[in-house]
Amino acid sequence: MGSAPVRCFVVSRRRRLKMQSGYPSILSSCYSFHKAEIFSNQAVHPFANTAAATCDLLQDLINTTDQVSRSLELYNSSTQWSWSNYKLISLLRQHTSIEHAVHSSAKNVQHLIDVLSTRPDVMYGESIPLLSSSIPQWCVEQLVAWGKSVGMESFCDEGQEGRYTVMLGGKVLVIDVDLVLERRDPLKPVLRVANVKTSNALSQSSGSTLTTSAPLDAFLAEHIASYCAEMQLEEEARNPLRAASLRKNIVEYLQYLVLLDRLASRKDDGGIRWFTDLDEFFPTMIAVAETEAENVASSLSMTKAPLDIFLLRSHSLPLPYLKSPSVSFLTYLSPAAYLTLLDKPQAENPGDATYPHIDLGISTIKSHLDSLGSDAVVATLFVDKISEANLYPASMSMPNAPARPSFPLSPLSADLDHSFPQIDNFNLHPDSQGPSNLKQEAYAWVLDFTDHGKRPGVVMSQSRMKVIELVVNPLGEGDGLHGVTDILSFSNGSWVDLLINPGRNIVSPERYTALYRSPNSLHPPLQLRLTAPEEPGFILERIPIHSIKEIWGILEVVREQSWLNGILMGCHWTTEGLKSEEEDIPDDTGATATEEELQAILDGTYTPRKIPVNVFLPSGSPTDNLFGTTDLGFSPASAPKIVMTSPERAPISGLVEITVTHDETKPRGVSVEVHGAMGSDLKPADLEEICRRGGTLGLSGRVWARGHHHMNA
Repeated sequence: MGSAPVRCFVVSRRRRLKMQSGYPSILSSCYSFHKAEIFSNQAVHPFANTAAATCDLLQDLINTTDQVSRSLELYNSSTQWSWSNYKLISLLRQHTSIEHAVHSSAKNVQHLIDVLSTRPDVMYGESIPLLSSSIPQWCVEQLVAWGKSVGMESFCDEGQEGRYTVMLGGKVLVIDVDLVLERRDPLKPVLRVANVKTSNALSQSSGSTLTTSAPLDAFLAEHIASYCAEMQLEEEARNPLRAASLRKNIVEYLQYLVLLDRLASRKDDGGIRWFTDLDEFFPTMIAVAETEAENVASSLSMTKAPLDIFLLRSHSLPLPYLKSPSVSFLTYLSPAAYLTLLDKPQAENPGDATYPHIDLGISTIKSHLDSLGSDAVVATLFVDKISEANLYPASMSMPNAPARPSFPLSPLSADLDHSFPQIDNFNLHPDSQGPSNLKQEAYAWVLDFTDHGKRPGVVMSQSRMKVIELVVNPLGEGDGLHGVTDILSFSNGSWVDLLINPGRNIVSPERYTALYRSPNSLHPPLQLRLTAPEEPGFILERIPIHSIKEIWGILEVVREQSWLNGILMGCHWTTEGLKSEEEDIPDDTGATATEEELQAILDGTYTPRKIPVNVFLPSGSPTDNLFGTTDLGFSPASAPKIVMTSPERAPISGLVEITVTHDETKPRGVSVEVHGAMGSDLKPADLEEICRRGGTLGLSGRVWARGHHHMNA
């Protein structure tokens, strides 16, 4: 008899748990929204990585609030259970307390899991056999295992004289990896990659094949060879973490090729074009870049175009197979990054002859690009699954309406275009033909600025985001996300706040200050005072595209914004009123002027402790719409510019106004206009060269110094 209450309690608890898992309560239905980081701190828009997840989350929140509202109405209108029933209220409170305790425990465990799983660069190193003689065989087995892990048919054929052929096969794609085992030292054999060949089946009936891409073969061979070489180093020199990183990269490349293989198996949705499109059109992209490089070099009377000027005036530098089996576009380099690359040894590579004639070798650029960090802006084009939140239909394309892209250096390229294949299965009928794992999914080419989420995107102003939206969707209404435009999380401050204070939820200051010191002490320090524009900002992360013309148009806008961002990030800005160590200059307020100082002012020889400079960023007025107004005028956005005003040098009164504008028609990609500056004889070409070298914010000091030189002369 004593066990009966226990059985009743267990049965009751099981029923309660079953009901709890099958029918969530009002309290438990709200738990999923209690996380502090569940909603993005930045403005959500169609060109963000979190657009799809945020749309789903907002829809879940709407559904949950609707369910909670209906449940509360039922509780309130219930006649069977009156709120005067104290026993019922007590049981509900007890149930809520138990459920809250269970949720708190689960929340703590989940928080711990999230913290451990989101640690950056967590890698435990590659498993390496103890015997050096068994490492080559281990590498061969690993290559076979990688193919199987991504869903490819994999097997190894061992030939004579230490030759191995690893075959990785998909529905369309076949990868043959030829390996050679050299036994010069029987105790330490060496495995090397002899050849990698990719092929695809053009016709299942004929069984004919075609080499997909020689650059792809070389790309895979290089990474597999790097892994094998790292694994076979001496124990003191071997780095298991680097070997694990190389293995991770190779597996990711194979996963991407398997995705293309799945898409290529659908003959009616692009077929083999998913593999061949980029390789077929890449020579055209190189030809356009070559024409632009020749015109840049000609305008400067040089044989090769400087890379920094080329990027300011052209449609980026295409770099195939830089970060993935696809193509990347080098869009911007800061002056410091360009000088860093110039100092690197320039290795001669025969393959560089097929690229535009620039002053830096392609091999040098590729090998050192990752080390430049945020000083380089790189966009990568690849295929990825997208959601309705990211999708702009290709049917909205209007070839002659948008002002972007423009081709001042290559007018004949304005008529070039190429459409990429894509799959939109959002409205696919359940009975339609095609692989079940591709149904209800959409795949398109995506232009990514985050290196697959490893880096932050590009800070963009609202007006330039509107230009990008008009490039990919000329007839769009500018409302961005479909169906949730009324609850978008707009940023509180301007785009300058996003640039200077990334990731900080602070009140937007009206002005920022910085101290600019001349590297050669040509002038006193400049006290810069930046007025933040009243224009919201966004983080550009990834954009689904349909054609190469859209890519060129987007990269034009990103190039202009990156140029402006690079100038501003040349100084350390602080909120006005908060003094930093860099601005620790003795203040002369209240000091008594001497007769010598007064005479120096009259003679124009007085040197102030610092020169005040006001910095402005002209921009359009903010609007209530996500990316700006919805008119269809297609007028090009104003060129990015920065305006600086400073007082004339004593004894002359008045102001000096310097305007620096991005202008791809100028020899150096910038235009400088100076108003005022009595006595200064600086030539526009000299000022443009100063801007090129990263001295844009110091132009006021240069003008001040030249005025002094002219007076003394």
